[in-house]
Amino acid sequence: MSAHVPLLLASGSPRRRELLRSLGVPFTLAPAPIDEGIVPGESAREHVTRLAEAKGRAAAAAVAIGALVLAADTTVTLDGAILGKPAGDEEALGMLRRLSGRTHEVLTACHLIRTDTTRSSASLAVSRVTFAPWDEARARWYVATGEPFDKAGGYALQGLGVLLTTGVEGSWSNVVGLPLEILPELFAAVGDDFVGRIGSAVEPPSPR
Repeated sequence: MSAHVPLLLASGSPRRRELLRSLGVPFTLAPAPIDEGIVPGESAREHVTRLAEAKGRAAAAAVAIGALVLAADTTVTLDGAILGKPAGDEEALGMLRRLSGRTHEVLTACHLIRTDTTRSSASLAVSRVTFAPWDEARARWYVATGEPFDKAGGYALQGLGVLLTTGVEGSWSNVVGLPLEILPELFAAVGDDFVGRIGSAVEPPSPR
């Protein structure tokens, strides 16, 4: 029997789910809906850090003792402004116009909580993405694909959005939504072996 406590992913993001599954790490989904509004005056880094911790604590409070809860939050920032998920075509177009020909940052905060010991760890990954300059027709084409919606910054690097970029500095998986490179250290900080979880089998935790 595996010595690992069950891993819960406190996220409804299909991108994070796919990234974690790509490594062969077993987990159970445990989305924790919270208010993701921006607090006046907070920076992009403060914003994602606060939301990742809030998601993790909300999910941890809903499960039995003996689980590891991983939460994350991603945002795009340009010139200090937070670019969230566009609500419609015009908002998506506006974001794309701002990003065209510019380099912006993608921030993902991760928060890990071990419920059997109450230990926790946190980390922030930063990647820089450069977009090629494009004309209005290209932006409208991309919005018409429907891909910008439900994506921070209005684009998906793992999809057609890659055609808008010229390069990425830093973690590629961070831009998608979960910086896989930081997970071994994050898990080690709470006394767990992330690499040892690959290919393992654990029982899901019982709800409270």
